[in-house]
Amino acid sequence: MSDVFPDGPPDLLRRRVEDDPSRPLVTFYDDATGERVELSARTFDNWVAKTANLLVDGLGAEPGTRAVLALPPHWQSAAWLMACWSAGLVAEPVDPAAVGPGFAPAPAEPGGASGPYLLVAAEEVLGHVVDDADAEEVVGLSLHALGGPLAECPPGVVDYAVEVRAYGDRFVPDPAVTPALPAFTVTKTTFSGAEVAAAARETAAKWELDAQDRVLVDMSYATLDGVLAGLVAPLASGASVIIQRNFDKDLLDRRARLEHVTAVAGLPGWKDGSGSVRRLA
Repeated sequence: MSDVFPDGPPDLLRRRVEDDPSRPLVTFYDDATGERVELSARTFDNWVAKTANLLVDGLGAEPGTRAVLALPPHWQSAAWLMACWSAGLVAEPVDPAAVGPGFAPAPAEPGGASGPYLLVAAEEVLGHVVDDADAEEVVGLSLHALGGPLAECPPGVVDYAVEVRAYGDRFVPDPAVTPALPAFTVTKTTFSGAEVAAAARETAAKWELDAQDRVLVDMSYATLDGVLAGLVAPLASGASVIIQRNFDKDLLDRRARLEHVTAVAGLPGWKDGSGSVRRLA
């Protein structure tokens, strides 16, 4: 951490790995496939490092590069966000549900990144973005439960599951990357890494999160609130987060019990029968 600039999200992750490397940080459920994945802070950090190394050494990304992430709630989406911040890129998540034929990201807003961008897309929407002439690179994610490759990798597309495993699980950032740089663009607003981390600490304090909390989240990463609830506020507070995709309402009560959930964000209309789970957002 620099003596000049305040913390950014990668500093929060570094501190978590130093303080509590083995306890779960991210747990992921996909109710359409029955998948459950749990990552400790150390394992999550390893995936972040491998992805950041792919960005820099494999894709030639530089500090300030714009990275458009057309990804659903997923542990790999969380790792991509943190990898972009670690490498000094400006992450711009978009909801895959909004990606259709002929999709092209909106022009960069003032204060955000400009010029060519990287486009990272889930397999389910890859066909809509593969011909984006303005994307310098297109990366496809299968999001397969067992880490499998894309079912069909179009020419010119980087298959994340295939490529990322070749990269090291330690990442050394460019010294020019500081929390003061633009890091995150959402809903036409760009935030620095320091602003994202500060918002995470403020949100964690408002929600009274601590290391005993297990936060169940069903929110898109294409909003600031979704990123705070689904990754950065739990990280800043020592809590752990449970991310859901394709959630089955009939499983929620049982999941809340099995995962010792103490708080939820999203999930409109769901009520905790025990009365012990507090609603955050």
